[in-house]
Amino acid sequence: MGDLERRLRADLAGEVEFDDYTRHLYSRDASMYSITPLGVVFPREAADVAATVAAAAEHGVPVVPRGAGTSLAGQTVGPGIVLDFSRHLHRIVELDPEARLARVQPGVVQDQLNRAAAPHGLMFGPDTSTSNRATLGGMIGNNSAGSGSVRHGMTIDHVRELSVVLADASTARFGPVDEAERLRRAAGSGLEARLHRELPGLVADGAITDGFPDFWRRAGGYRLDRLATPGPFDLAEFVVGSEGTLVIATEAVVGLVPKPRRTVIAVGHFTSTQAAIAATGDALSCDPSGVELMDRTILDLSRQRIEYASLGTILEGDPDALLFVSFTGDDEDELVGRLRRLGALWRRHGHGYHTLEAVTPAQQESLLKVRKSSLGLLMAAGEGTRRPLAFVEDTAVDPEHLPEYTAKFAKILDRHGLTAGFYGHCSVGCLHIRPFVDLAEPAQVATMRAVAEEVKSLVAEYGGVNSSEHGDGLARSEFNRELFGEELYAAMCRVKHLFDPAGTLNPGKIVEAPPMTEHLRDAEQPVPGPFRTRLSFEVVGGMRGAADRCMNIGLCRKSATGVMCPSYMATTREQDATRGRANALVKALSEPDPKRALGDERLHEVLDLCLMCKACKSECPLGVDMAKLKSETLSHHHDLHGVPLRSRVFGAIRALNRLGAATAPLSNLPGRIPLLRRLARRALGITEHRPLPRFQRRHLASWFRGRGAAGPAPRGPVLFLADSFTTFTEPGIGRAAVELLERAGYEVRLVNRGCCGRSSLSKGLVDDAKAKARDLVARLSTSDAPIVGCEPSCVLTLRDESLSLLPDDPAARDVAGRVRQLEELLSEAIDAGDLELSADTWPAGRRVLFHGHCHQKAEVGTAATVGLLRRIPGAEVAELDAGCCGMAGSFGFEAEHYELSMAIGSDRLFPAVRAEPGTTLIAATGVSCRQQIAHGTPRAAHHPLELVRAALAGR
Repeated sequence: MGDLERRLRADLAGEVEFDDYTRHLYSRDASMYSITPLGVVFPREAADVAATVAAAAEHGVPVVPRGAGTSLAGQTVGPGIVLDFSRHLHRIVELDPEARLARVQPGVVQDQLNRAAAPHGLMFGPDTSTSNRATLGGMIGNNSAGSGSVRHGMTIDHVRELSVVLADASTARFGPVDEAERLRRAAGSGLEARLHRELPGLVADGAITDGFPDFWRRAGGYRLDRLATPGPFDLAEFVVGSEGTLVIATEAVVGLVPKPRRTVIAVGHFTSTQAAIAATGDALSCDPSGVELMDRTILDLSRQRIEYASLGTILEGDPDALLFVSFTGDDEDELVGRLRRLGALWRRHGHGYHTLEAVTPAQQESLLKVRKSSLGLLMAAGEGTRRPLAFVEDTAVDPEHLPEYTAKFAKILDRHGLTAGFYGHCSVGCLHIRPFVDLAEPAQVATMRAVAEEVKSLVAEYGGVNSSEHGDGLARSEFNRELFGEELYAAMCRVKHLFDPAGTLNPGKIVEAPPMTEHLRDAEQPVPGPFRTRLSFEVVGGMRGAADRCMNIGLCRKSATGVMCPSYMATTREQDATRGRANALVKALSEPDPKRALGDERLHEVLDLCLMCKACKSECPLGVDMAKLKSETLSHHHDLHGVPLRSRVFGAIRALNRLGAATAPLSNLPGRIPLLRRLARRALGITEHRPLPRFQRRHLASWFRGRGAAGPAPRGPVLFLADSFTTFTEPGIGRAAVELLERAGYEVRLVNRGCCGRSSLSKGLVDDAKAKARDLVARLSTSDAPIVGCEPSCVLTLRDESLSLLPDDPAARDVAGRVRQLEELLSEAIDAGDLELSADTWPAGRRVLFHGHCHQKAEVGTAATVGLLRRIPGAEVAELDAGCCGMAGSFGFEAEHYELSMAIGSDRLFPAVRAEPGTTLIAATGVSCRQQIAHGTPRAAHHPLELVRAALAGR
């Protein structure tokens, strides 16, 4: 391995990583399998790929190509060298709108291509639910499809040319060629010539193609049927779906299709899954672009998560299943007509009890968000090592057989005592059915295999396919001999040996595969040593179980939307995604001495760029809370290595800010004198490039004590948490909040002593955070009044982290239950007429651009803040989908993190703010967000409460 690593480092322009943690991160994909590779290569150019294949072949080591690592059947795990195309090879080389073609590198993400094509009215046809992270290379490897395949087919139908590296490290360009060109290419002496010479003979026998299933939606086996089709000889098309076992693609020319201008959706409500499936025929008769099923399991899970809970508010009653029927085109009236025709058909035939019509994008938003996240939501239903597994979830039959097929499928599961979630593409007969299985139990593994064999036979009975869009991988390749028959399977083996005589390219997939029960992820995990945590992890398996909830679906690798994961969006490194960090923690917590493993410096490096934004808690469908996991990990790192001075300083931020306010204006000098800033960097590692907060001598508490008597308080008392930031550095925000509450009829009781512990927790000072939380909870327990505050990270700590710090304290639970959003109280008062806002102070059409705090988004959402701003007469409010601001408390002040912090802000936030005219008011709830916006744009950002206070009638 040492010789191979040195060879690769010498020959490649891209990075080469052979350390244990990187190898572990690439031992898994989104399947139930795990195989640790020898190392990982991140190619920067096609030459790196060829050099890797050459070196690996000389050392007798396999090569496994990988995109986003979201494969569900184990295609992208294997021994040898993993080639990660997603880090560097993600460029759209050329886009030709007139020819409707795009030339792309394999790491290009599907949504990335669609964004580039959208201005030209085009899109890539196969629309996978993982489009925000699935790479084109991976889609080509698996022959992916999606909900619109009834209209646009599969990836194989859109690949025009491929640049590839062959198993002998030579390169070739595949595409359709006529017979004269094929013969010319066959005349050479290399591997490419041999392919053009010998492959036609494999399909000369009609019996070969006769062995293929009749059903068109097929992603399994090698596509010898395509070679046998009359027309040009096309190796580009042939290798689509070969899972990296025949060639490694380094560039592709793909076709684009017109992007429909309009989409309307009918959502049928049904009392059972079978009733929904039975309604598919009527849906197909109306020429839809997609028919999608979602069962109660996923619906119930969506209601439990803030990110997806809005779906429940628009449904009628409590359906057991939904059928999403999409109609796309350019004429909205015509589409609505088809939608209503479907509703009439369903009513006439007694299908379902309600049909929701979603015509506008706003009406469709929550529907589409949940539909695309069905896989992740289903995965969240697992507990411990009992998970919904993808081993029979990719079968497909002709839709006319779907009702009876699904009924028999359900009987197989019932007979084996398994439950499952149902969702998928009824329009093409593909249902993703995931039984819950515990792979740590040998008996359950045996049950899984028995079910897989029965389902395989059931598929054959209906002339369907065992793999319709997710490929064969390790889960289904074993059954290909039986499914395709001996003659056709033997031909596929000859194809593999022709392309790859030494078995270098992703061996063990499609042909000559191991049993499906080998290399199972949970079955092979070691039993960890004894370990106690400071925080409470209330899941099966404790802290390791909390990290091991990650099933690698890779939503944390998305970009351009949402918050998770901000550092990955800036670096595109696997270790900087929530998935990478969770897998690294699983490795550490599986060691014989987990406590010592948590102090490992390589693990610390993996976790270092986590901003603790908590977006993963809400955006990750499995709710992997990396902020909490990092806090616990840092505490054990401190046990072994000591607490850095900077962590102590930032952890004591309330005392520091109080002292700064007491000594202002002298305390503000370090922020203005370059020499003192350089000393601060040397002593504490604080960057000199960022302005420091300015302390205010007349802080919130002193103002509160000295203000005049408040008016009557018919709404009763409210506890106002005077946080460490707005109290001492931005007291105007606190004043605005107090004045609004009092005008609304509340008696404001200022809680000015004590700290929530958020800053200590962010630095891994868990014991200190626990003491602070206990003290503050005790103070807040003296009243049963609602608790509010201005800074989301502080007030929401009482709802979340305090419960982990004080799991057995009933007072902590009581306090958490009394936390309210201040915006909610003010909106209620406005609606009741107790708080009046005036149009006189707010010009009609005055625009507000609002950026929500990450913790707010994760814990409660931003709807209350947006709703309050929209109650200002004449205000036009727009909310940014700009992700994390990049500041994240102390993170952006730390010298080694400054550049990344600014890169995250530059992703979407800074450009969006700069694009606004000077008359637009910028609003942000978080102190860090306001600091980042002011530094990075520069535009002044206001707290929303300041804007509401400015609009107060008779102010």
